[in-house]
Amino acid sequence: MKQTTRTRAAWTAVSAAVLGIAAPFAASAPASAATHAPASSLHWTRCAGSGLDPRQECASVEVPMDYAAPDGRQIDVVISRIPSEKPATRRGALLLIPGGPGGSSLADPSGKGQKLPQAVRDTYDLIGFAPRGLAPSTSVSCGLDHGDLAVSKLRPWPAPDGSIDRNMATARRMAAACARNGGALIRHMDTVDEARDIDRIRAALGERRLSAWGVSYGTYVGAVYSQLFPHRTDRMVLDSNDAPDRGSRGWLEAYEAGVEDTFPEFAAWASAPGNPDRVASTAAEVRPLFLRLAVRLDRAPIPWPGANPEELNGNVLRQTMLDSLYAPGRFPTLARLMRAALDGTVPPAPAAPPEPVQQNVTAVAAATICNDVAWPRSAAEYSRGVTESREEHPLTAGMPRNAMVCAAWPYPPEHAPVRITSHGPSNVLLVQNERDVATPLSGARKLRDALGARAVMVTVDSTGHGSYLANGNACGDRTVSRFLATGERPDEDTYCA
Repeated sequence: MKQTTRTRAAWTAVSAAVLGIAAPFAASAPASAATHAPASSLHWTRCAGSGLDPRQECASVEVPMDYAAPDGRQIDVVISRIPSEKPATRRGALLLIPGGPGGSSLADPSGKGQKLPQAVRDTYDLIGFAPRGLAPSTSVSCGLDHGDLAVSKLRPWPAPDGSIDRNMATARRMAAACARNGGALIRHMDTVDEARDIDRIRAALGERRLSAWGVSYGTYVGAVYSQLFPHRTDRMVLDSNDAPDRGSRGWLEAYEAGVEDTFPEFAAWASAPGNPDRVASTAAEVRPLFLRLAVRLDRAPIPWPGANPEELNGNVLRQTMLDSLYAPGRFPTLARLMRAALDGTVPPAPAAPPEPVQQNVTAVAAATICNDVAWPRSAAEYSRGVTESREEHPLTAGMPRNAMVCAAWPYPPEHAPVRITSHGPSNVLLVQNERDVATPLSGARKLRDALGARAVMVTVDSTGHGSYLANGNACGDRTVSRFLATGERPDEDTYCA
């Protein structure tokens, strides 16, 4: 079993069956006495790769490729762990559920897991995993053309005049490549399969119940797992929350609200006196400046050797805007690109992961998104949506309602989307930034409403995608840490100023 350190996914934001509606459960049991490490069927070995905590170890869990044929072909899901630092107070296992689809948490016990307060690291074994299809688990690839790996191509930005003809052609080309090169596994990758894999991981660990910290798409995975296996859940933290209708393409449309919520923060920063990356004198000037610059680059792209594509055009600028709004620490990337483009120049080409990593991540993302729900086939339907979106949300230029690879995906979904309901134990804590470009507050509120009395939500006055121990604030971090360590949760929804 070979494991390598994952390069950051190229598709960060994109980078889930049985429709299980469980009977209502009583509130989760209070914290139990300390439990020692349970019996496990796993063979743990040292993880390969650099930069990992020497305590981190890895193992492989066999799961059915197709849960409808559980005795058929088996695939590997590679997991990692750092054991509880105080076995006498150990409660169980905390699964770190990655975002994406296409993200991995395999290195997270050594990474963000070490940012957890000591009380939490004492309470749990920290568990990461590479979801099915993502190396070093049994992996898939679509063998896409190099140009189709450009992030500004993977996100369906329409042509400058709003035409979607090229997007439909790209969808057909990519879908055909995935069908030709993806093998049998690419048909058996969706959120329901990932939730079932998680329950196999739980069983292999020897745990009766599983706690989790899911981020971004990981919140949807966590919600689906909680719906399908409510009696197997312990303390569930959902951070930067997808709306429960993610399976109906709502995750892409959410960028409309997310950009509108977040761009004013960039505008204030990019116009602040003393900022070396300042692009305008006032915040009110930044938005029209960005829009004018995007149109200029639509008409007259600037060559950009070494980039993909090898030009700075309007859609590359728009995609850079989207990426840069994920965290305030990324704001300089957009500002510097705007300043360079205003001067008719470009910065050095951005670094990209190795192409095999991009191929793998893109295949996992495409398969999971497209297998979760059937997308419309009609170009006219996408065209209408793009036209409406461009008028209402010029910053995103119609992309959130456009056609991506799923518009031509050759396989029907195997599972109906899981309906998230209030049936289940009351053991969920949602934490959500007010301004989040990828998972906006409006979507998080929908998930909160769907979970009902099962959940409490902590809304944080912060900007960025990722709240707990990332772009949030001390109040939100304390609230989540207390819940993980002790089970104590606010009595009602809470706001952290």
